[in-house]
Amino acid sequence: MALCRARHMFPGGNTCKGFFSYYDYIMPQENAVRIIILKGGPGVGKSSFMRHIAEHMLSMGFDVEFMHCSSDPDSLDGVVIPEKKTALMDGTAPHVVDPKNPGAVDEIINLGDFWNKKGFSQTKDKILFTNNEIKKTFKRAYKYIQAAYSIYEDNMTIYNSFMDHGKANLLISGIIDKIFGNIGVSDSEGKKRHLFASAITPKGMVNYLPSLITTKEVYIVKGKPGTGTERLLERVRLAASERGFYTESFYCGLNPYKLEHLIIPDMDISFTTSNTYHQSDVDSTEIIDFDLYLNKNILFRYTDIINFNDNEIENLLNMAVQTINRAKIYHDELESYYIPNMNFSEVTKCRDETLARLLQVS
Repeated sequence: MALCRARHMFPGGNTCKGFFSYYDYIMPQENAVRIIILKGGPGVGKSSFMRHIAEHMLSMGFDVEFMHCSSDPDSLDGVVIPEKKTALMDGTAPHVVDPKNPGAVDEIINLGDFWNKKGFSQTKDKILFTNNEIKKTFKRAYKYIQAAYSIYEDNMTIYNSFMDHGKANLLISGIIDKIFGNIGVSDSEGKKRHLFASAITPKGMVNYLPSLITTKEVYIVKGKPGTGTERLLERVRLAASERGFYTESFYCGLNPYKLEHLIIPDMDISFTTSNTYHQSDVDSTEIIDFDLYLNKNILFRYTDIINFNDNEIENLLNMAVQTINRAKIYHDELESYYIPNMNFSEVTKCRDETLARLLQVS
């Protein structure tokens, strides 16, 4: 697979299931030498702490994975240095992370140790009010996303009912035969990793596909909702796993259970779904279009319904984005109550000591 020194992704997302976390897959315990969990309130410098270490590691020639926050993609929720088998992650709400194997793998750095506790006495009521507003605002955003997905499901039902599933099955089987050929089933199942390549954010729909889809072979998968795009990826993933290959699965920002992108690093192969919300512009080995198996002679009768649904989905998702942005404004306000009470020189000292320790990890 082509060298990709900086990879970007989301470990969590604002989805139809609310906030959904794949944080356990940032760095699985069995793979890790050290996982550092950062604690402390908003504005204490967790993201800057991790970014500084990540950029220093990059400058020294290490590959780095940047785990972005879906509620603010300019902020980091985690950093992974694969060669060091080391990760740093934000362990605060809504993605609370606590040590699973303290000492052996995990450790906590509490940046709250460097704040002036007395300084919060004058802003306590504002902090409580703002935190409550953030919670209410996210609940509203998730209702918009849930409503959008409910309509999206109606489109799935319409398209699915006019699919030639037999021909789609033949297509899927043919692709699996082409990729795996005579590779036999392994006596050990391949490991799996689950994350998001895209997310619904205050900036709209954001994706980091260019940093992830870098394999020699790229299959671009197209198809309307319900035509079977995710079924292809699930079948390929199963076949890869049965043959002992490690896979990376990236899920839909709207539905965290819908597989949209799949990478098989050891085979230098990836599959990426191209649709309205994320279109791949990488050079492809092959384009797989499930829409070819739609019965459009009957489907046209539902054009008005589909157009109405598409407009409503777009409107609801736009409202969700605006609402998440409002939550970010509240969060920025919350940070403003913490920043004046932080001793950032001590944070910097702690960060530099942590970096020095990580550089010694072999």
